[in-house]
Amino acid sequence: MNGFAVWVHGARPRTLAASVAPVVVGTAAAGRASVWRTAAALVVGLGLQVGVNYANDYHDGVRGVDTERRLGPPRLTSSGMASPRAVLIAALVSIAVAGLAGLALALATTPWLIAVGAAAMVALWLYSGGPRPYASLGLGEVAVFLFFGLMATAGTAYVQAERVPAAAWWSAAAMGFLAVAILEANNLRDIPTDEATRKRTLAVRLGGRRTRVLFRALIVAAFATVAAGVVVGIAAERLGMSQWALLALAAWPLAIRPMEVAGKADGRELIPVLVGTALLQVAFGALLALGLWVAGATRA
Repeated sequence: MNGFAVWVHGARPRTLAASVAPVVVGTAAAGRASVWRTAAALVVGLGLQVGVNYANDYHDGVRGVDTERRLGPPRLTSSGMASPRAVLIAALVSIAVAGLAGLALALATTPWLIAVGAAAMVALWLYSGGPRPYASLGLGEVAVFLFFGLMATAGTAYVQAERVPAAAWWSAAAMGFLAVAILEANNLRDIPTDEATRKRTLAVRLGGRRTRVLFRALIVAAFATVAAGVVVGIAAERLGMSQWALLALAAWPLAIRPMEVAGKADGRELIPVLVGTALLQVAFGALLALGLWVAGATRA
């Protein structure tokens, strides 16, 4: 690879659904859509995720965490496809673009979004950077749930409608579980090499068997959250979700293969689990968004 293809590879496009799907779902949960606010929210989500991908590439490369023994796709820094300085600049540029889009949304809605955006930027940098990266403390899953689940989905709903309906919170939790499942699929594959370089992710701390259980539990939790939201909505409409949200459950067939493979595969055989989980999130998010839009249309 050379030129533009190198940077596309480094952005890890197969995982970018984790930032696009929550924006789509959050917009549907809001019940209204401003074109420029939707576009800006997508820029924020994609910019932050691409930024964290480049930042992790840089930090893990210069720390020696990524080595030739790594089982996943080669990283830019460790493989020599790009210099550490170039990868660092790419990370900072991606974060800056996300920051500008976020600033525009904050100015159009409420200034407190600036603080939320700043917290997200600090969190993504400290994931694998700083004196004590929290990914090595087993806390990466918490950050992913908060920022690629709750903040991305509920935050999008807020910038669209300047309020966060109950359906947005339920949806945010479901999307957060799937985002963490994507991370877990990645970390499950990397347990051997992370152990060797003393990167103690939650998967390393739990071990392969329990990480496989956690991965499956996260996927089940996403579907269960929607079901629970609908049950609550039947009892108290304003506190839950419409029955149309159950459309998301139609994505279940896409969950079967990743869950089966994750239970028995090792090494590079786990790469399809990561891809399959990302695809599941896209389908789940699209169906959930459709259900939320239909629910809004029927109420209108």
